[in-house]
Amino acid sequence: MNKTELKPARVFEQFAKINQIPRPSKHEDKMIAYLKDFAKSHTLDCKVDETGNVLIRKPATKGYENRPTVILQSHMDMVCDKLVDVDFDFSKDAIQTYVDGEWLTAKGTTLGADDGIGCAIELAILDSDDIEHGPLECVFTVDEETSLTGAKGMKAGFMTGDMLINLDSEDEGQIFVSCAGGKTTHAKFTFTREDAPEGYFFIKISLKGLVGGHSGDDINKKRANAIKVLSRFLYKEQEKTDLRLAQFNSGKMHNAIPRDGSVVFAVPAAEKENVSADWNKFATDVEEEFHVTDTTMHFYMESADAQKVMPKAVSHKIILALQGLDNGVFAMCQDKDLEWLVETSSNVASVQSSDNELNIVTSQRSNVMSNLENEANTIKAVLELAGADITVGEGYPAWKMNPDSKLTKTAVESYKKLFGKEPQVKGIHAGLECGLFSERYPNLDMVSFGPTLRGVHSPDERLLIPTVQMVWDHLLDILKNIK
Repeated sequence: MNKTELKPARVFEQFAKINQIPRPSKHEDKMIAYLKDFAKSHTLDCKVDETGNVLIRKPATKGYENRPTVILQSHMDMVCDKLVDVDFDFSKDAIQTYVDGEWLTAKGTTLGADDGIGCAIELAILDSDDIEHGPLECVFTVDEETSLTGAKGMKAGFMTGDMLINLDSEDEGQIFVSCAGGKTTHAKFTFTREDAPEGYFFIKISLKGLVGGHSGDDINKKRANAIKVLSRFLYKEQEKTDLRLAQFNSGKMHNAIPRDGSVVFAVPAAEKENVSADWNKFATDVEEEFHVTDTTMHFYMESADAQKVMPKAVSHKIILALQGLDNGVFAMCQDKDLEWLVETSSNVASVQSSDNELNIVTSQRSNVMSNLENEANTIKAVLELAGADITVGEGYPAWKMNPDSKLTKTAVESYKKLFGKEPQVKGIHAGLECGLFSERYPNLDMVSFGPTLRGVHSPDERLLIPTVQMVWDHLLDILKNIK
C-alpha cells in the first residue's frame, strides 16, 4: 500500500494495520486482541461482551461534554474469497493491497474494506487529539457477514449512546435510514451412492468468470448466478437422457451471488456427443442473455473420472428443485417514494456435495417481514417437495425508517453545507446491524453511510479512495455539530 497516495492518511494507516490481521467471520480473536491492546495503549475504557463485540469509550473534547453520546459502529469480520488460482490463507496471511487509479484493491482476494474501512475510521478518531466531538462509544461487532452473531448477541445496556452512526454502507452520498430483514434457508439431501450403469460416460462442466456480487445490493442487476445457470443445463439434459448426478459444487457465502461452479454427471456413452453439442449451444445462448452484465463468463466441458453417483431418484429431484427455486427479485417496494427499492428477493447461494450429502443454501430478504416469511416458505416448499431436510435460520429484522430522526436531519444539513448538494436518503435491500439494534434499543436514533465500494464479497472488491476523505469530513462535521 502506497500511503502517500491515500487521504486521509490517518484512516489509511489504520486500514493498513487492520489488513495485517486475519479476521474471517467467526474467527476474529486476533482482531479483538488488537482492539483491546489499542484501547490500553491509548488509556481508553474498553469492554468486550460475551459474544466478542468490543466497545471503546472516548471522553468528549473540552467544551463538548454536554453533547449527546454518539455511537460509531462497524463490524470487524470480513468475507474471505479469492480467485481459484491464488495461493492465500485467510487464517494467517495479510491482505495485499495496491492502488489502481482512484481505487484501492487487493491482489486476488477480497479487500476487507467491508467493513475494515469503517473500523479504520473509528480507530483514526480514537487515535486523534485534534477532533471536536462529544462523548463517543466506538463499537466493533463480530460475525456480521455470516449470521450477524455480534448484533444478535449484544445485550441491552452494552451501548449507552443516544445516537448511532453505522459505517457499513457502500455508496458515498447516500445516507441509509432503513434496511431489509433476512432469513437463510438450508436444505440437505442425504443418500447412499451407487455405481453408474454399465457403459456410462462421465462429464465435467464448469462455469467461471461471472461478476457475482452482494446478494442484497446487486440482486436487481440481472447478473448471472452460476448455480442457476448450471442447473438450467442439467434440467434440459435430464429431459433428454438418463443423466446421473455425481458432484455439484458452487458458491461459498450465503450473501454472495455465486461466480463459478462445476458439476460432474454421467450419461450413456452414446449420448456424449449430443450432450457436448447441447452444451456449446447452451453456452452461446447464455452468453447472449447476459452480454451486458457478465462479459467474461467462460464455459468448459471435459471428460471426468468414473465415480459413484447419486441414486437416480435423488439426482432427479435435486435438479428439479434447483431449477424451481426462486432467484432474483420477487417484488419491488409499493411505497411511492421507494418504488426504486427492491422489497423482496431470494438468492441461491451455494450447493456443495460430499460422499453422502448435498447441501443447498439460499438467502431471502425483504423490507416487509410478512413477505420475507412468504418468500422463505416458497423456497422451503420447493425443497420439501424434492425430499430435502430443511432448516430455516432465525433471521434478522428489518430496520424501519424514523421520520423524526434528528440525526438524519443533522447528517443531511452537514452534507449540503460541505459539498453543496443534496445527499440521497435511502433504504437498502441488505441487512444492516441497525435492524437488530432497533429491537434492543428502540429509541436509538440511527443512520448509516460510508465510502464507495464495488465488487463487495468478491475478489473484485475495491474502494474509491477520494470518497474516504468525503466520508471522513462528513462524519467529523456531524460529530462537531450534533446537539
